[in-house]
Amino acid sequence: MSAGGVRRGGYEPIAVLRERLKAHTAGFFPPRNPLNAKRCVILRTCEAAGAWGRGLYTLTVPTGGGKTLASLAFALEHAVRHGMERVTYVIPYSSIIEQTAEVFREVLGDGNVLEHHSGYEYDDSGEGGDPRRLAAENWDVPVVVTTNVQFFQSLFASKPSRCRKIHSIANSVIIFDEAQMLPQPYLRPCVRAIAELVRSYRSTCVLCTATQPNLGPLLPEGMDAQELCPDTEALYEFFRRVRYEQLGQLSDEALARLLQSHNQVLCVVSTRKQAQTVFRLLEGEGCFHLSILLYPEHRGRVLSQIQERLRQSLPCRVVSTSLVEAGVDLDFPTVYRAEAGLDSVIQAGGRCNREGRRSPEESVVYLFRPDGAYRLPVSLRLPVEAATMATQTGEDPSAPATIAAYFTTLHSLRGDALDSKRVVERFEAGLPSMSFPFASVAEDFRLIEEDTRSVLIPNGRGRELAERLRQGERSRALLRAAGRFCVSLYPQHFEELDRAGALEALDGGVYLLTDPNLYAGDTGLAPEAEEGRGFFA
Repeated sequence: MSAGGVRRGGYEPIAVLRERLKAHTAGFFPPRNPLNAKRCVILRTCEAAGAWGRGLYTLTVPTGGGKTLASLAFALEHAVRHGMERVTYVIPYSSIIEQTAEVFREVLGDGNVLEHHSGYEYDDSGEGGDPRRLAAENWDVPVVVTTNVQFFQSLFASKPSRCRKIHSIANSVIIFDEAQMLPQPYLRPCVRAIAELVRSYRSTCVLCTATQPNLGPLLPEGMDAQELCPDTEALYEFFRRVRYEQLGQLSDEALARLLQSHNQVLCVVSTRKQAQTVFRLLEGEGCFHLSILLYPEHRGRVLSQIQERLRQSLPCRVVSTSLVEAGVDLDFPTVYRAEAGLDSVIQAGGRCNREGRRSPEESVVYLFRPDGAYRLPVSLRLPVEAATMATQTGEDPSAPATIAAYFTTLHSLRGDALDSKRVVERFEAGLPSMSFPFASVAEDFRLIEEDTRSVLIPNGRGRELAERLRQGERSRALLRAAGRFCVSLYPQHFEELDRAGALEALDGGVYLLTDPNLYAGDTGLAPEAEEGRGFFA
């Protein structure tokens, strides 16, 4: 019992979860085709590597290689072998968390998995023993799925409610999924924090991605990361399923005409505004739009429709923001991608010929530049420049050597911007006197430069959930269910809605959209005022 009288714990042992995962993956054998056979090899390789010692590892597996379950297999095996207490999965976007946490809950059991991001915050103003708040503050569940934001802001926090997680991070396995998306303005302190967890807190950390960033120069002297699947070149050659072709600059109208010429095609653009504009130019059946301006339940329905049309070879033209580039299992014959960093380009390529049913020659990823109507977002300018430099002589964008050159160039271009708040320098300056600036660093260390707000859309079951929240009902299950009907907004967008009287404040930082006309059935919330920089919690 805790001091407040609320019982914590009661979760199943890590060893039980390991056996549950083994039972689940047993269904993958014998594999039915060469692609699944290679995925099974990756799975077994990671599982066997669980016997290795504690340390810092990389898992570099091409898109479509099954790295989510393979990394979980490593983590559970490693935790059992070394008496470690939990597995923490750190993911860049809440949109990916929803899908990953759901997979883990299905395999491992709902009560053994905690999903914690900005949509699952609990009131920490009181001293009571709210079990939802205690679980979120302490991370004492066997498997925690959280964001970069929650994880690193906890490490650099000065508030007790955030710092309570640190004892649970120690002596655990920590998987950083999509490691190339570690926050660039704070990359140096984040990498140093990872190294410190390995060196002083008996944790094992894994940097997991299809596009492994070159973080070696940022690690402390004498520390290296070991690859869990070392035959990287051969893996990438095996999983090479597309070719890339440059189209130059395209207007929205020209882009829409090209998309219209394909029976099935995915187009990924860099702004919500362009996603909605290009979608509106498409005609005929089977046209879809995806962005985080659709609440998760709505996105899930749209994705199910897309997957069904792809299976039946029906017309299917999708215009999306980058949310489809990770954690979304789609397989198109053709993909268009607006200019972006090389990691994003390769992730988009992972939605083309994903199951290898076509030859690489007939599976094309077309790269284009939006016309002058769209300014390249500030956050993409250096990645686009680095990608251009890495591929300027015609190199295959997905080759490991090209990826390495891209990240080396990108980190060089960023320079001091890899620690924009001088966090590492400030801590090092405090070493002689053992006086560390925790409070000021916690204030400066904000992975979201402008915080997002959750807005509940009262559509379908969302209407009932909104009413229950309005009546004061609170439970972890209710908040999780409500999160499926929430859209995250940047401040300017949120404030416009608030000034227009379109929002009603509920509890825990959640607001209700009161004007249903502002949410469209095909494109979600209107994209005005989408300015903002940062990483989604």
